[in-house]
Amino acid sequence: MDLGVSEDHFSRPVGLYQASDIQQLRQAIEECKQVILELPEQSDKQKDAVVRLIHLRLKLQELKDPREDEPNMQIISEHRFYKEKSKSAKQVCDKCSTIIWGLIQTWYTCTGCYYRCHSKCLNLITKSCVRSKVSHQSEYELTICPEAGLDSQDYRCAECRAPISLRGVPSEARQCDYTGQYYCSNCHWNDLAVVPARVIHNWDFEPRKKLRQDILLMKPYFITCKEAMEARLLLQLQDRQHFVENDDMYSLQDLLDVSSGRLGASLTDIHTMFAKHIKLDCERCQAKGFVCELCKEGDILFPFDSHTSVCQDCAAVFHRDCYYDNSTSCPRCMRMSLRKQAQEPEDATWQQ
Repeated sequence: MDLGVSEDHFSRPVGLYQASDIQQLRQAIEECKQVILELPEQSDKQKDAVVRLIHLRLKLQELKDPREDEPNMQIISEHRFYKEKSKSAKQVCDKCSTIIWGLIQTWYTCTGCYYRCHSKCLNLITKSCVRSKVSHQSEYELTICPEAGLDSQDYRCAECRAPISLRGVPSEARQCDYTGQYYCSNCHWNDLAVVPARVIHNWDFEPRKKLRQDILLMKPYFITCKEAMEARLLLQLQDRQHFVENDDMYSLQDLLDVSSGRLGASLTDIHTMFAKHIKLDCERCQAKGFVCELCKEGDILFPFDSHTSVCQDCAAVFHRDCYYDNSTSCPRCMRMSLRKQAQEPEDATWQQ
């Protein structure tokens, strides 16, 4: 049984484990490599020496890439880079496409577009922050692939200005279907995404537009109703805040939901819930309904009902058939006009 008597416990550790500066580490790495070559293949000692070599190389990289002296935040090409504190996660540098070893390497992430890179790659970045671009020009490109030609770019990448050509020399020219411009392989990764212009030019939104118009007509009832505010009914649209502001704005996610059928189903459910509160559940909201003044018959009317028409001047609500048959006059408008005429002589007398 081997009690370890023959082992030299006082021999120098392989690879100078106490090395502290770059020169000593390089010398230790060379010695460790030589020991690995002299040890028997696949032996436990050779495996231990390989582990020591890896640790020495990581230590050398750490000395080459110090983290203490670097600022926590840097602004480069409109990116706002913050130093990451995570040491366990393995990330990939978006600049050099190699692994970021968080344990021994300093790395940064842009808070706007989440671009990640080594600290040593920061000054090599040519790609500007996407979020910053959008903030400067927030409107979608609505022309399908507005190509101007590679010659208009002087045969250079639209992002980093590196030389490109359709023949792939010195770098392959890749066209973006959204901007119509050409990019090098470092800036264009052949990713796939929905193109807004192709979506907008091929879809019809009339049924959904009617639902959205009804929701806008329901909004005044909710903001003046205590029960609706307590129930937070409008929060049903918290993921689509623009739906309670106008009826003609769509986000790209809205368009994707139209394609899948989720938007229509969601709007229908919300419309039904809102109408039920106003017309059935809440007495206060019911009291704000209208009676058709043209026929003075039927149930209480609301501006979002499908069989009604709304006066554009005074917002009174009528049965659609009644309104079209008497389109030359609105009883409420006539009353308001007579009241105004009656007040004018009184105002003139008071001024005298």
